Order: sequence, then C-alpha cells, then structure tokens
Amino acid sequence: MYRNDTVLPFFGILFGVALWYMAYLDGLHIARLAGHQPEELSVGQLGLITFGIVFFLWGAIGYVSAWLEGGELRPGREEAEGGAAPMVVVFVLALLLVGLSGLFVNAVLYGLTEGPVKSSFMGQLAAAILLVMTLLLVVYKKFFVDDEVLVEDEHSEVPW
Repeated sequence: MYRNDTVLPFFGILFGVALWYMAYLDGLHIARLAGHQPEELSVGQLGLITFGIVFFLWGAIGYVSAWLEGGELRPGREEAEGGAAPMVVVFVLALLLVGLSGLFVNAVLYGLTEGPVKSSFMGQLAAAILLVMTLLLVVYKKFFVDDEVLVEDEHSEVPW
C-alpha cells in the first residue's frame, strides 16, 4: 500500500533550522564587519529566514499529516477514537479562542476610540487566533472524524 513517511518532513525541518542558523551567522558576520549590531536585517538574512520558514512549515505539515492519517494507508473504515480527553482539549481550545477573539475585538475598538494600536500586537493576536483554530481542526479531525480508505483499480473508466 501507500506509506506516509516522515523522512522528507524531517529533512525539511532540518533544512529550515539550518537556514535560520545561517541567517544568524550572517548577522554575526555583518556585526563583526560593521563593528556594531545593525538594527535592520539584511536582504540575505530575510531570504534565508523566509526559506527557512517555508521548509519548516512544509516539514511540520508533513508530520501532522503522518500523525493524522497514520503511517500506512490500509483499505477499510476506521472508527474515530473519541473519549473524554479530546473533549476537554476541544473545550479548552474553544474557550481560548473566544478569549483571544474578545481581546482582538477590544484592541480594535480601543484603536478606534483612543488611538492606534501597534500593528505587531494585532498581527500576533491574529496569528494566535489562527493557530488555536488550526489546533481545534486538527484535534477534531484526529479524534472525531471517521477515516475511510477506498481502493480503486488503476484501470478505471477514466480515459486518462
């Protein structure tokens, strides 16, 4: 059958961390040449960090996929595990999501009435909201959705 290996995601994460480390070393090299630590990142550092993030996310998605779908796909239907612990996790994550959303709305309202709110704070808050939503979806898919693997002939009626 088909395997869902974690070899490529491992090397993706390893390559992403190596690129981040290269950006750090590049910053140290620039600081040594300039005699002080510059406040902004160089173009090379930005490129290394960006590609490091891309490879790291690709590897993380591969690991999550292997955890959700299993190591090897086998034909048939598999019932969801369920249980009390996943329900508690979903409940806590939902409460956290409501709290973060309320904080985000309060920050927007504060920005409209009192003055501007730092955009970095708003971005981090939005990223936290999206991360909690993603964790909710992952827990829901793993513990509450039945899996079904269908097998079809390679010579089906599709002409291509």
